[in-house]
Amino acid sequence: MFSYMIAAIAALLVGVSKAGLKGINVFTVTIMAMAFGAKASTGIMLPMLMMGDLLATIYYKKHCRWEYLIKFMPAMIVGVLLAVWLGKDISEVTFKNWMGVIILLSVVLMWYRERTNDMAFPKGWLFAGTMGIGAGFTTMIGNLAGSFSNIFFLATGLPKKEFIGTAAYLFLITNLFKLPFHAFVWKTITLDTLKINAAQSIFIGLGFMIGLRIVNLFNELAFRKFILVVTAIGAILIFVR
Repeated sequence: MFSYMIAAIAALLVGVSKAGLKGINVFTVTIMAMAFGAKASTGIMLPMLMMGDLLATIYYKKHCRWEYLIKFMPAMIVGVLLAVWLGKDISEVTFKNWMGVIILLSVVLMWYRERTNDMAFPKGWLFAGTMGIGAGFTTMIGNLAGSFSNIFFLATGLPKKEFIGTAAYLFLITNLFKLPFHAFVWKTITLDTLKINAAQSIFIGLGFMIGLRIVNLFNELAFRKFILVVTAIGAILIFVR
């Protein structure tokens, strides 16, 4: 019963996150890992995330900037494949520590750019590739790609709705790509996990509606600051998860 309650809370947070409050997904990942175990929770969460992605792509379909998607996604797919290959051998402690350091350093750079407006933050293919591989690797290992993708989209300077819409399509396509690896390679998606997903679908929809109301309260500057703060908190939580 406790695990199902945690799953309901997680589903609600997934809906809120997919409505546009990017970054809070790391809290969802953390509580699900505590309730179901780190690896098992990734398979339970994936269909939940996909339901949220579908709602987001429908709502924000007019706001996707495909040129940024095309720039970011190939490297993200490479990151997913690397994670599938190395996922069973990499030290979880080492991975989490390095990931947390990279994200925190990136957030510091983004914060400095927001404060000074005189820093030419990289926007080329190398930057997109680095963030994309990091996002792909972390989304496969622990559904934690949000921090890397947040940094990339903030660096592009996309307005709020275009940020959300482009990210929605990015994650729907990437999560669809991940699905067979979870089901047939890692075997973290089973009939039992799908039953959990079915029971929580209503909470995802409810969370999405709540999230839309909250997002509308943010202006552009407040939205960017919020993303930076929750991304930094997420990086810290990675260390203690």
